[in-house]
Amino acid sequence: MTPLIRSFAALADPTRLNIIEQLMQSGELPAGDLVKDAGMTAPAVSRHLKVLREAGLVRQRIDGTRRLYSANPDGLRLISDWAISRRAFWEQSLDRLETAILTEERRPQ
Repeated sequence: MTPLIRSFAALADPTRLNIIEQLMQSGELPAGDLVKDAGMTAPAVSRHLKVLREAGLVRQRIDGTRRLYSANPDGLRLISDWAISRRAFWEQSLDRLETAILTEERRPQ
């Protein structure tokens, strides 16, 4: 599986997407905070974090007995770069849609 496919597969799960959103918004957080906010057991959150780590989207840092997690900018940049590289496709598609709508609006009823 390529890194990009692994990233999209990891983010396809709503819980994992929420974890990434939370880490991007709040910065580094201990696993316990992620468990409280996720509304699920610690082992379940741990499994989600493992998938995100393996996809390169999350970094883990050990501080004594705590596990601290943060969003991995390099992994997220991979997704961003892919999306930006497809920008021309979307712009052309939206331009065609606009033309079709305007043509349809001009047709006599």
